Amino acid sequence: MESPEVTFTLAYVVFSVCFVFTPNEFHTAGISAQSLLSAWLGSEDLCFVQYHIRRTAAVRLLHSFIPLGYFIGMCFAAPEKQFYNVYIASDGWKLFILLAVLLPAITSMFALYWSRNHWGNHPLARTLAHHALAHSAWKAVASSVNTEFRRIDKFATGSPTSRIIVTDNWVLKVTTYHVRIAQQQDIHLTVTNSRHHEISAETGTPVQLLTIRVSSINPSVKPFDIRLNSTEYGELQEKLHAPIRNAANVVIHQTLSDMFLETFRSLVEENEPYPLPTNQELEPCIGCMQINANIKLVKLCGEPNEGECQQCYCRPMWCLTCMGKWFASRQDQQHPETWLSSHLLKFGLISLPGFCCFNIFHKDRLRPQAFHPLLRVVMQQKKSSLVIPRNI
Repeated sequence: MESPEVTFTLAYVVFSVCFVFTPNEFHTAGISAQSLLSAWLGSEDLCFVQYHIRRTAAVRLLHSFIPLGYFIGMCFAAPEKQFYNVYIASDGWKLFILLAVLLPAITSMFALYWSRNHWGNHPLARTLAHHALAHSAWKAVASSVNTEFRRIDKFATGSPTSRIIVTDNWVLKVTTYHVRIAQQQDIHLTVTNSRHHEISAETGTPVQLLTIRVSSINPSVKPFDIRLNSTEYGELQEKLHAPIRNAANVVIHQTLSDMFLETFRSLVEENEPYPLPTNQELEPCIGCMQINANIKLVKLCGEPNEGECQQCYCRPMWCLTCMGKWFASRQDQQHPETWLSSHLLKFGLISLPGFCCFNIFHKDRLRPQAFHPLLRVVMQQKKSSLVIPRNI
């Protein structure tokens, strides 16, 4: 049986991580610094800048008490160990107690300093002061930001712990401890990185996350990075005054179909090339008429003429991109997780113009054998399978 201090430690660590990084479940339950201090923080919609000045100071202070809370909890969880007695404690435990006391003390001193001069010493207030006109204070800039934030046409995205907000004149990044802000007329934006995830926890579909560097010509404003889903890239561009440079030559997939085509292509290219007969010439793809057809359905199960599953004798008529676009256009855009199921295969690939093998793969003879979160390309009927390979 585990000791009380081990049980308490595990529970406290899990709670602390969730309290600091605050998943959606904690936000819904009201277990967050913003919810606990909502009466003092005020309304974000009415006073955006003042709200986040108080929030960042309060969150830092509240989180600084987490180590001290662990020390107090351990004293009650295992009183027989006398953790409260520093005279008999180990050197490591003494150091932890010292840090647990110093951390909130130092954070309190910073919070007190920031609150002086009506919060004029806060880092966000000092940043806004660099954007103020001559003979005006940071509060004038704050009033402008507050007004634009209340407008319904602003661009906003991200999680509760990391949000991106773009108004008519400002670009803001709101995180747990900081608020980064830059004026649109002073900034340069550059796509610096892209990350692909095969499945998103929110939508269950592939997602591409873009990292965009926001640099200001104002030397007093530090550059910062914003991250957003590639499907929101177009909406962001519409709200920005300056163009976004793509220094890393990142291929940006702005729609679900774009991401599907990327997955479709990567999985098809894993298959072995189809040996094109010497007497067969490839014709232009009947979808785009710009490039030659380059894919073909090939039977990979058993012998060519054995079983109910038969070889496809259609000549190549489609290119990979057009076949993927055709298939994606005929699916339910609200349920991409169902794409390329056996039922949809019948009305997807089989409905392609020029596909003549309806009788071979009719009705429900095909069912998934292996699958990708978005794309299923390996199908079977009993012990036979079909794949979609690329051409040589």
